[in-house]
Amino acid sequence: MSERTRQPGRPEPRRVVVAGAGMAGVQTAVALRDQGFTGTVTLIGAEPHQPYDRPPLSKAVLLGKAEDSAFDVDFEELGIELRLGCEVLGLRPGDHELDTGAGPVPYDVLVVATGAEPVRLPGTEGVPGVHLLRTLDDAERLRPVLARQHDVVVVGAGWIGAEFATAAREAGCAVTVVEAEERPLTGTLPAEVAAPMAAWYAEAGVGLRTRARVARVEPGAVVLDDGSRLPAGAVVVGIGARPATAWLAGSGLALGAHGEVLADRRLATSAPDVYAVGDCASFPSGRYGERLLVHHWDNALQGPRTVAANILGAPAGRAPAVYDPVPYFWSEQFGRFVQYAGHHAHADRTVWRGDPAESSWSICWLRGSRLVALLAVGRPRDLAQGRRLIEAGTALDPELLADPARPLKSATV
Repeated sequence: MSERTRQPGRPEPRRVVVAGAGMAGVQTAVALRDQGFTGTVTLIGAEPHQPYDRPPLSKAVLLGKAEDSAFDVDFEELGIELRLGCEVLGLRPGDHELDTGAGPVPYDVLVVATGAEPVRLPGTEGVPGVHLLRTLDDAERLRPVLARQHDVVVVGAGWIGAEFATAAREAGCAVTVVEAEERPLTGTLPAEVAAPMAAWYAEAGVGLRTRARVARVEPGAVVLDDGSRLPAGAVVVGIGARPATAWLAGSGLALGAHGEVLADRRLATSAPDVYAVGDCASFPSGRYGERLLVHHWDNALQGPRTVAANILGAPAGRAPAVYDPVPYFWSEQFGRFVQYAGHHAHADRTVWRGDPAESSWSICWLRGSRLVALLAVGRPRDLAQGRRLIEAGTALDPELLADPARPLKSATV
């Protein structure tokens, strides 16, 4: 490591261990090398597969258009040791050791990047024909289901449910989506925004049953709590995800209400020499004035750069790197490209750009005169400009903002 990046008086870590080989873990290992770390980097993954990207699982891999989505990273050339098919079992911060299925692994610095795991539908454990979609193996099990054009019931009308329903319709399956709440994306988007999106299901030939709860799953059918039966050659559960942190029980690492690792603004945890990044960790946002838990790809891409910079140490005279992004995600569903940037929870005004009944529109959330979040459907330019305006904290004129023919950036005060 160069003197430029070492803090005076701080010993140089020689062994960095990254627990988790998804996007956040891989990008942390790569960022360490990019930023000049010369010590040992060990990447531990529970799955036996070469580390891979997850978004293509619900699209290209599921539909047989790609065999896998392995990261284009030459781990050997970068000097990153891979330990795959190795489950992490526990952490002993006082000993600086990670317990794994292959035995203890010592570290100077540990990065927790174990991601999130899907919430299972109660009562369906071990029931044939019930699937999750989180891993490459999940996608491989579902691919022949789609190829045989089974009747499919999707439980949950969130982002993953809509994406899977889209792929299943493309494959020629009859699809019904069952949602316990009154509309799709409840708890994610306000009612006035999510309501127009419900029409997308019917347009795509997908049945949508709202205010419907699953009573039980039987061979070939899903039985709802009102007694109705839905034919189901396969059932796909997409009712959310939770941080994959059960293995940290007893470690003393501080966890939040959702089981996530509580990281600080540098993405350091409550334990010395332990960082956390990606879906398994929350962080305090100065921009939004609250702690954020972000389960999206971009967070797993951006956070590792902050972690790597803080492991290496700031140059003399500089403050440590702080993580305070504008959250961003996208979803491809029912022939539409949906993008979201920011965090709208504390907005006090909404401004529509276009008609939500049309194929492209946006909605902006303001706090005072400043943009705090934006959802764009088929309007990528709105998203790109809006994201920059959020980052800059630029004041906007709501009347100018409401004109969909006007570029967002021209609505500045």
